Amino acid sequence: MPRLKLTVEYDGTHYVGWQLQPNGVSIHSRLAQALEKLLGERVALEAAGRTDAGVHATGQVVCFDTERTLPLKAYWMGLNGLLPDDIAIVRAEEVPPEFDPRRWSHGKRYRYRVSNKPTRSPLRRFTHWEVFAPLRLEAMQRASTHLLGRHDFSAFRASNCQAAHALREVRKVDVQGTSGDELSITVEGTAFLKHMVRNLVGTLVEVGKGRRPEAWVAEVLASRDRKRAGQTAPPQGLVLEEVFYGDGPPPRTPGGTADAEDEE
Repeated sequence: MPRLKLTVEYDGTHYVGWQLQPNGVSIHSRLAQALEKLLGERVALEAAGRTDAGVHATGQVVCFDTERTLPLKAYWMGLNGLLPDDIAIVRAEEVPPEFDPRRWSHGKRYRYRVSNKPTRSPLRRFTHWEVFAPLRLEAMQRASTHLLGRHDFSAFRASNCQAAHALREVRKVDVQGTSGDELSITVEGTAFLKHMVRNLVGTLVEVGKGRRPEAWVAEVLASRDRKRAGQTAPPQGLVLEEVFYGDGPPPRTPGGTADAEDEE
């Protein structure tokens, strides 16, 4: 029985997120419907992680088993003809039967985009967080270094996060752009807690506005207290860009693999 891995790009604006939910249409449901039309059977979809309502992706990874054997191009050319315009398959490949898109992940990269124009931007309202106050780019860059490494990120997890623990390793935080125009914050790590990237961004923006000193970020991290961190940045600025894989699952160390409730 073939096992297929799909890389999926989507605009999450009009969806309740990746996960199937009773209160609206999800990315999962749209993809499952298209696959059923293509294959003539229902398949069980497994994803590298959940994305929340309004969050986008260029590199979500989805896996499934099927009784049918089709040429790989059918899974991107054929499926893209069945999917809505805001969801597309960008790559399809066959993987070993034991491949697990979540447990085999060696890490993920997210990018968060901030519009820093002094007035609202109609073209950016679904893809950026609009912050009108000028942001100090260099201060945000220096503050972000406090987040690197393996730490307890309890101060940056959602209050309803169901992960077993908050130990995570952040490999990279890169703040780039131009104050008064557009900034992007790229975060790479082994795995993430619910709303973790958005809470990191909200905290860095507090520094960028000059409301908090750069060292405050280290104090928040050490406190493990969500109430001390910045606001949760809105979902539309966040993009899941890539999920990283090796030849097999990574060593099972605390914070080294995604939890079942891993969600952004």
